[in-house]
Amino acid sequence: MKKIISSILVGMAGMTALSAATPVYLDESKPIEERVEDALSRMTLEEKVAMLHAQSKFSSAGVPRLGIPEFWTTDGPHGIRPEVLWDEWRQAGWTNDSCVAFPALTCLAATWNPEVAHLYGKSIGEEARYRGKDILLGPGVNIYRTPLNGRNFEYMGEDPYLASVMVVPYVKGVQENGVAACVKHYALNNHEVNRHTTNVIIDDRALYEIYLPAFKAAVQDGGAWSIMGSYNLYKDQHACHNSYLLNDILKGEWGFDGVVVSDWGGTHDTPEAIANGLDMEFGSWTNGLTNGSSNAYDNYYLATPYLKLLAEGKADTKQLDEKVRRVLRLAFRTTMDRTRPYGSLCSPEHLEAARKIGQEGIVLLKNKGVLPINCTKPGCRVAVVGENAIKMMTVGGGSSSLKVKFEKSPLDGLRDRLKDVAEVVYARGYVGDPTGEYNGVVTGQNLNDDRSAAELMAEAVETARGADYVIFIGGLNKAAGQDCEDSDRAGLGLPYGQDELISALAKANKNLVVVNISGNAVAMPWVNEAGAILQAWYLGTECGNAIASVIAGDVNPSGKLPMTFPKSLEDVGAHALATYPGTPRNDGSKVVDCSYDDGIFVGYRWAEANGKEPLFPFGHGLSYTTFKYGKANVDKSSMAAGEKVKVTVPVTNSGKCEGAEVVQLYVSDLQASVERPRKELKGFEKVSLKPGETKDVTFEIDADALSFFDPALHAWVCEPGTFEVQVGASSADIRSKARFDYVDSYALK
Repeated sequence: MKKIISSILVGMAGMTALSAATPVYLDESKPIEERVEDALSRMTLEEKVAMLHAQSKFSSAGVPRLGIPEFWTTDGPHGIRPEVLWDEWRQAGWTNDSCVAFPALTCLAATWNPEVAHLYGKSIGEEARYRGKDILLGPGVNIYRTPLNGRNFEYMGEDPYLASVMVVPYVKGVQENGVAACVKHYALNNHEVNRHTTNVIIDDRALYEIYLPAFKAAVQDGGAWSIMGSYNLYKDQHACHNSYLLNDILKGEWGFDGVVVSDWGGTHDTPEAIANGLDMEFGSWTNGLTNGSSNAYDNYYLATPYLKLLAEGKADTKQLDEKVRRVLRLAFRTTMDRTRPYGSLCSPEHLEAARKIGQEGIVLLKNKGVLPINCTKPGCRVAVVGENAIKMMTVGGGSSSLKVKFEKSPLDGLRDRLKDVAEVVYARGYVGDPTGEYNGVVTGQNLNDDRSAAELMAEAVETARGADYVIFIGGLNKAAGQDCEDSDRAGLGLPYGQDELISALAKANKNLVVVNISGNAVAMPWVNEAGAILQAWYLGTECGNAIASVIAGDVNPSGKLPMTFPKSLEDVGAHALATYPGTPRNDGSKVVDCSYDDGIFVGYRWAEANGKEPLFPFGHGLSYTTFKYGKANVDKSSMAAGEKVKVTVPVTNSGKCEGAEVVQLYVSDLQASVERPRKELKGFEKVSLKPGETKDVTFEIDADALSFFDPALHAWVCEPGTFEVQVGASSADIRSKARFDYVDSYALK
């Protein structure tokens, strides 16, 4: 008791001293940079180093003596991860750490709606703030290079322009809450197999044109306060302390003034971490105090080993101070900002946001007049088949696994919506993954079923025969080898015998709707047999309600694919060139070299350059109405540097119900001196139209939209010549074209 009283008195004395002469760093009216320098000048060497590494699984130290709080991070990017024990991955056993699970980021990208991206960021930022989190570990913007990547569901698709436009409002929305968005995984983390040992070999043109733009947009346009490094290597240096990526590009060329955070276990070397741009180190011993010495956190690469090098004169305090400046800057933006809002958790507004995002991201891939279902006659019967109709999808998948207050299943969503007009019956159809636990979070579902595959199929087919509609809800799940961190898929096809089951259902009932739940493209050998196909993604807490609203026609689908659905893996550059997942070295190092020989030809760029007709093209998505495009017009026939061309196209809702269309603008360089894609997305706008209504959609094209990256000059180049703008409903559905000339000399930037 005496010790406690003594501590209180010491603290009171410190508060008195502070109030007598308030330091500049506590004065919020002062510029942040002035406050940073004042705080830095008051810190000891040990306090500085302590701020650069973790003190627990998800926190790092502040400076208690100076009243600077510690930082608390949380996994995202789809919801706030439940609390774990201080030094272990096991659950802490809290009863108030449930969250709203928002749809996965593939779904957000499929909305093609920046306003929805801002709503997403604002909502998840409010949940993080309420839970006392200072850094949200998300969003993810790694490019979709192969449909086998187990973590694609956490990212925003294959196109750098789409990902760039969608990440900016997400970041801004999060940070409006005084919570830092930590954009990940920087960079070139495009598959999960061998993720710690893969050394990516790529030319600068592909790096700058395909894999970096979304990160650059997050930093320069979104103002991201933190960036997370990735596990893989590049130029034989780990990305978490990679001089070219972090010092030269991120902090040098882009002027990033925030904090570089290591991925958990992504730090490997003290001198490299010091010199090559890492600011905060987390997870170097991922088993906490059970692996390593009793002071494991003090032995992190940027902890005692750093202090030792400083004491020996082998490390420069100038580098140390620069790291601490960045961490202090983050503190004044987050933990030291007394004006930031309090946030909210599991609010009705967040549930509505989750539902809206899900509804707007669902993509109608095919429809032969089956959807929306029409249950107007008495005795209407709807048969629901498939494990994903009942399986909770918020648990599992890796670090994005969540503990939710509730998760509305597709089956329950359909039963609730159709209860007054139809009888909804269910048949399992197949058994995939009956488990329901990840990292101590247990769904409580018992999905075990001892019946044979033949028995399950027979029951499903018999149920389908007597129904007015059959809704098959299957796809992938978040088990290892599906859509899951630290593993990739075995192939493009659906698992668990679903293809055979879908074909059998199609033979039994022509009114078959296939709802594919996944974060990745899948093969569809039954594509011509199904009456309608919906791509539904992982939709989170409001999954069932979102799906039911689209199937019933309460919501007109308006999502568009953020990635190409290929017919086979051989139609994907990474697989056609046999560069995935790389070639192990023969030097005993365990390093796997993965050469990105597909270069700038990723996704639809590869398909078009190589004459590969996709199953469903990038940007594809149907509606319950139809849209007619008029002639695209440009406001001038030529432009020079510093000028812009306006492209205008009238779009009419030519159907019978209100709907939204994503009008897409692609640019083609018709006289390029270098190899370029046939076309590249350079603009889009989502426009809502009532039946018969017409709106003019206008885009502006500047030199940036015409440029390519020249590695020899290390600059973006816009060369004179003729360019064609192509406006359409997808990359393969171009409705109108127009041309203009760029007449200036080379523009370098």
